[in-house]
Amino acid sequence: MPDFLLEIGCEEIPARMIDAASQELRERVHTLLNRERLNAKDTMTYFDTPRRLAVLAPGIPAAQADISEQITGPAVTVAFKDGQPTPAAHAFAKKSGMHISQLDRISTPKGDYLSARITKKGRAAREIISELLPKEIASLYWPKNMYWRKPSERFVRPVRWVVAMLDDEVLLLEVFGIKAGNQSRGHRILADREVAIPHAGEPYVSALRDAKVLSRDAREQQIRQSLDADTRAIPGARWREDKNLLDTVVNLTEFPSAILGGFDPEFLALPEEVLVTVMRDHQKYFAVEDSNHKLLPHFLAVLNTDCDPQGIICHGHERVLRARFNDARFFWQTDQKHSLRERVTWLKQVTFQKDLGTYYEKTRRVQRVCSWLAESIRQRGIAIRPGVVHKAACLAKADLTTELVKEFTELQGIVGGLYARVQDLDRDMKEDAQQAIATAIYDHYKPESMEDSVPRTIEGAVLSISDKADSIAGMFALGLVPSGSKDPFALRRQANGIVKIIAEHKLPLNLSQLFEYAREAYRGSAAEKKFSASLDYADALRSFFRERLEFYLRDVLGFKYDVVNAVLASGYDDVVQTVRRVEAVANMRGSADFVSICVAFKRITNILRQANAGAITTLFPLNERSFTRPEKDLFEHMRPINTTFQRLCGQGQYLEALTELSKLRPYVDQFFDKVLVMAPEDDLKRNRLALLETLKNGFSQIADFSEIVTEGGKESSI
Repeated sequence: MPDFLLEIGCEEIPARMIDAASQELRERVHTLLNRERLNAKDTMTYFDTPRRLAVLAPGIPAAQADISEQITGPAVTVAFKDGQPTPAAHAFAKKSGMHISQLDRISTPKGDYLSARITKKGRAAREIISELLPKEIASLYWPKNMYWRKPSERFVRPVRWVVAMLDDEVLLLEVFGIKAGNQSRGHRILADREVAIPHAGEPYVSALRDAKVLSRDAREQQIRQSLDADTRAIPGARWREDKNLLDTVVNLTEFPSAILGGFDPEFLALPEEVLVTVMRDHQKYFAVEDSNHKLLPHFLAVLNTDCDPQGIICHGHERVLRARFNDARFFWQTDQKHSLRERVTWLKQVTFQKDLGTYYEKTRRVQRVCSWLAESIRQRGIAIRPGVVHKAACLAKADLTTELVKEFTELQGIVGGLYARVQDLDRDMKEDAQQAIATAIYDHYKPESMEDSVPRTIEGAVLSISDKADSIAGMFALGLVPSGSKDPFALRRQANGIVKIIAEHKLPLNLSQLFEYAREAYRGSAAEKKFSASLDYADALRSFFRERLEFYLRDVLGFKYDVVNAVLASGYDDVVQTVRRVEAVANMRGSADFVSICVAFKRITNILRQANAGAITTLFPLNERSFTRPEKDLFEHMRPINTTFQRLCGQGQYLEALTELSKLRPYVDQFFDKVLVMAPEDDLKRNRLALLETLKNGFSQIADFSEIVTEGGKESSI
């Protein structure tokens, strides 16, 4: 079974695009091979650098296996007339590649038909791949494309070579006008030459290694080792771990090394956040710190070459960094000439969104939402400083007018927090209040992702939620709802942030009320006149946040899909209680009594659905006098258990409530064993359906138990 190799060589691909494209290419190749019955023997691997995307599929079949299948032809009565074959029989025989005498007859419920067993010869792998793979390559998604031959042919960068091989055989494949061969390319500086690939698989990796091109894992290992070695030159120092930066420099290099540089210690007077941002985001440098995590006047740069013996490259990096730091210091000093308080009115000139007005208008709306949230939380017994929240909301966006944020946009919010610490916000403001305001402003964009931390304080959490809720409410009211992969305003990320903040700070907030108030904050504004009249705002937001909660519970917290679906089916306005309900159901899921109850609830749901018995308890109140003993036992035990269940749910003790519910198991089992729900008598049937609906509705606060998938649970017929 031959190994398959595909390498697409091109000019340097942007580092941020490589990982997603590599994953998609592997998935496309894997899907193609599986679809064509050419499944690889072992796991598919990859070999990506800035100048190539490569896929290696070990041990694929040289050809498809032959397929034998039975095909059915015309009815015998049509195929033969007076014992002689008709044109229909001849046509079927020709299609089957057989003589009429070789055809079989099969009996079906519709009568006897002619049939034939034919064998389809499997095609060679080389033919299939050569024919189908170019389309898959051309279909790769890139955030930005370019063309260099024809406007209809687009790729992220011009393709310069293609390698496509089965073992040592080159495939007759053409991509963007380039015929596949067995010639790759070495490192652009260290081995700028064609590299002959003798064989797919390990020989490919070895040939590129000899040409100073390493795999992704090897590059990461080499970078880490080089960073460690260079840092040891400074006693007690270590380089600051930064996964995102490490991933970036791995995707910027083919044969990396690191160099240690330094900068004037006087720059350490600037805030660490500014220095690290300049080094990381603008120069792709790693920061160096001491054992107390204090920044040192050094940096580490990763090169796409093996050394810098004369220090020329290092000197160049130091000069560039010095200029960057000088710019940052100048911006910092210039910004101090105007306080954040002065800058608030400047926000009238900064557009938030063309239909939603300026950042000044957004600031006023966020203040109103913050006031409502702070009061709501305070009334629930959580300590919060409303004055801190109000002041932080007023100043939160003021840093958008600063020179430092204009130059380093990734520092928005952070700069506001830093300036709030050092500036005079109010003459009589206490130090602890000023620091609390600064912290809230500093954190209010958090979390940027599900891996990011939430705001450190309750005040920061309220400000962050209010800011995000205002953006989501305004965009939804305009009808700018995310769809598919399109989310230009990052509303999903902001909604994920709201869910994460509420869950981790355990805030007693109601999502529907939050967004009702956020929408109300737009009332009377110019933006409101542009809101969509056709969109059901509340319903759209409900669906949107259900998706976000499902994502958080399944992908972030790791709960099973059926547990999540069951809990969300019973409501999810209160995020904290929703998480607790999911935890309780997940903990009870293995209990035999609970599994039996879930099977019973699934059966109850099916019975009520098939009987169209919606709200039957309203139309037909229960008649206890007609109960048989099993019905009476169930009803009499259901009432005290339900009372305890409701009390425990009200106290948030969901695990204990589910334990109480499980006590109903013997009475539910007895009911289904001895009672015919769909009795011939209408009154009796309606009464039993009403009993089941009472049971189902009475215990639905935690979850829709019929959604729980049970193994081996048997559902009897009605």
